[in-house]
Amino acid sequence: MAYELCLATAAKQVPSGPDWIHEVKHDGYRMLVIREDKRVRLLSRNGTDWTKRYPWIAEAALKNREKHFVVDGEAVILGIDGISDFNALHSRKHDHEVQLYAFDVLTLGGDDLRDLPLHLRKTKLERLLARRPDGITVLLSSAARSDLTCIALRAAWALRAWCPSIAIGRIAAAGRSTGSR
Repeated sequence: MAYELCLATAAKQVPSGPDWIHEVKHDGYRMLVIREDKRVRLLSRNGTDWTKRYPWIAEAALKNREKHFVVDGEAVILGIDGISDFNALHSRKHDHEVQLYAFDVLTLGGDDLRDLPLHLRKTKLERLLARRPDGITVLLSSAARSDLTCIALRAAWALRAWCPSIAIGRIAAAGRSTGSR
């Protein structure tokens, strides 16, 4: 089964409204974690297999009780300040420390979930990773349902040059929307 990743799109302002869920974009590499029984594959957004490159993520996926799933996320390495460090990730000197920030589950237990609304997939993702070992973390999101939330997200967006993590949005309606993550 082929998986089309929902990729980021540049915008001049943070989208708002009840149909948007906002997430933090860290300085990392987009990654699919595919678990099929005792086999785990980590695929980059262009299809390169990075399973051996990031063993901590692969080991965490194998420790999960669920034997079949596909998780969409971002491979990151955190600096001592707790902020993702792209230079350390890119250097390949710390590949054993790279972890996954998961933000979506595409399949679970053999069921294709891509047609479900995003908020339901996120609930399933939280359940899947509730007893997670270190190496895979659920990326928290927030629904933009109030002006205060939108103001905070716009502030985070404006500060993206100062802070390596930026606020981005994704449509929460059914199915995966291309170009809105």
